[in-house]
Amino acid sequence: MSRPPRSPSAVRAPRGAAGGRSGVAKAPAARRVAKAPPAEPRLLLLNKPFDVLTQFADADGRATLKDYVKVAGVYPAGRLDRDSEGLLLLTNDGRLQARIADPQFKLAKTYWVQVEGEVSDAQLQRLRAGVLLNDGPTLPAEARQIDEPALWERQPPVRFRKSVPTSWLELTIREGRNRQVRRMTAAVGLPTLRLVRVRIGPWSLDGLAPGEWREVPAQL
Repeated sequence: MSRPPRSPSAVRAPRGAAGGRSGVAKAPAARRVAKAPPAEPRLLLLNKPFDVLTQFADADGRATLKDYVKVAGVYPAGRLDRDSEGLLLLTNDGRLQARIADPQFKLAKTYWVQVEGEVSDAQLQRLRAGVLLNDGPTLPAEARQIDEPALWERQPPVRFRKSVPTSWLELTIREGRNRQVRRMTAAVGLPTLRLVRVRIGPWSLDGLAPGEWREVPAQL
């Protein structure tokens, strides 16, 4: 007895055929087109004040970069914590932004750090050798004790215990981990009270007051 012919719908597409079992060819994935550089690249150096978010909008009404930079189309190249002060770079050039912010390029970032306690040579050596944090060891840093720098008064003022002395460090790192400097100083027994970034690569504050910015050539 002969079998009835199978209906076309019962015929399966062979495995590995275009479209798989459905028989429908998938559209090729769209390629991401690199964004063209701006006609006029811009690079701004801002002295970010304390208690200002490194973004241009905030749903909770907190202070942001929009309160200080009235330039359309620029975005931060890297981050600076809300409770930190000092140099922040902004640009409208995506490739320059990536070049500045990407840790693989290891741009040196220098900070002046007020810490609680008296600094010992052993603590400085630990910072220079690299500190073990909960996300792994840091790269070796440049660290030295400095006299109190001539800085603007922070608002609100730094809170410190009168019975405990404070010291100042100059610390240069080439990484960009979350709150890295604060974690490094805490790991060697020197809690950070105030943190001011004064240099990134070839750029420095150079006398900018909090909230002030200036434009420099957009190149690295």
